[in-house]
Amino acid sequence: MRLFSLFPSLMFLALIVVSCTPETDQEPVPQVHLPGPAEEEDENEDPTEGEEELGDAPEIVKYLALGDSYTIGESVPDSGDWPNQLTAALETLLPESQIEPARIIATTGWTTSNLNAGMDAEQIDTNSFDLVSLLIGVNNQYQGLSLEAYEVEFEALLQRAVDLAGGQTNRVFVVSIPDYGYTPFGQPNQASISSELALFNASCSTLTANAGIAHYNITPISQQWPQSENWVAPDGLHPSGAQYSAWVNSFAEAVEMQLRD
Repeated sequence: MRLFSLFPSLMFLALIVVSCTPETDQEPVPQVHLPGPAEEEDENEDPTEGEEELGDAPEIVKYLALGDSYTIGESVPDSGDWPNQLTAALETLLPESQIEPARIIATTGWTTSNLNAGMDAEQIDTNSFDLVSLLIGVNNQYQGLSLEAYEVEFEALLQRAVDLAGGQTNRVFVVSIPDYGYTPFGQPNQASISSELALFNASCSTLTANAGIAHYNITPISQQWPQSENWVAPDGLHPSGAQYSAWVNSFAEAVEMQLRD
């Protein structure tokens, strides 16, 4: 009788052993890989590593602005024309440099040919500059002069500007021709003015790019009248100081980079 009483207990233990034995075809448990000290991100790594460092601008920056009525700021105070606003901006952007007052060779009504002659009269080629800008062409269009003549004369002015910058193309920049069709004076003939200026600006942009010179397109800014208030000077034709300020804001930092290059 005691033999039969032990038999159920032995059977119960056997079932427990069998049920606890793992199945041979069970999928292995995936292992979790924890990064070691060498694989962890270096918290002290410099995030700017690999970025190109900015160069130093000249200690003294001599700037020459070449152009016409847009460069002298016809009908706005001297402090409001864009070359003088640019020098003021550069004083902030380059506090380590001494920015000399802009030297401006420009006269209302000048064409590319007039500017070339005006530079001769100033004997400017005996000087050198750290920065040279060129904005010219509106009077070629206004006087009905040919685009072909403009292209020849503009290319010569580009080369002359580079020579004045010590042969450094990266120290020269060109500003596009503003669209006076978007002024009270030009509004009656806006479509034809804008169309003709677009051709001159296209040539200006192409010739400037081919010469490896920076080109800053301010024409869309000039076309914001009459939506933008105070966008035109009291003469009804030229940009206001506020518009010139918008020009400078659009390219001042790029000019800074040119001086640091």
